[in-house]
Amino acid sequence: MKKRQFCGWLVTAAPAMVVAGTTAFGLPASAAPGGLRLHFLGVDYEHRWSKNGQNEFTPREQTDLTSWRDMLTINVHEAVASEAQLKLLAHAVLGNYQQAGKVLYTGTRPASAGQPTEYQIVALLGNAELLEAVFARFLLSDGVGTVVVYSHRVYGPASGPAMNEWLQAHGTQVETALMTWDRLPAVAALSALPQSH
Repeated sequence: MKKRQFCGWLVTAAPAMVVAGTTAFGLPASAAPGGLRLHFLGVDYEHRWSKNGQNEFTPREQTDLTSWRDMLTINVHEAVASEAQLKLLAHAVLGNYQQAGKVLYTGTRPASAGQPTEYQIVALLGNAELLEAVFARFLLSDGVGTVVVYSHRVYGPASGPAMNEWLQAHGTQVETALMTWDRLPAVAALSALPQSH
């Protein structure tokens, strides 16, 4: 996968944009009180919420799911079990991101020995109150379609310059770390997390 520069993006808050079910990798996953703990780019992420295969993690100090700034989400799609189905899932999510915001980058990691094809989407979503950078990786984990999402939010009506600054400083690093992360929690461990009602 080729290296990319994020510094060329100009971001402006667009009230017409809508955040669409975005959210959410780390180094080793470990047991945490009440769930699973992930470590990503030097930060511990704790399990906050799970329902219907969607599992959300935020940094220890970001406990309020209405005002988080960084989130890891792992979406497990039990019905996706082949490369062809994974490709369809990636294309469906791409369509959602295109409708809800601006797609900044898409990429494919070709299949290699024992490793199926993977897909990547980087998008910018938002509304009048926030902008959200979304880095999504699509892969087969334990034979099941899995989407790992790292999201970063900037709040406020004038969030464009702050998001530009964040993307310039962190975009390439996040993209590379997400696509090379090899310690995804087992699907069984994610399924065992407490579920929200």
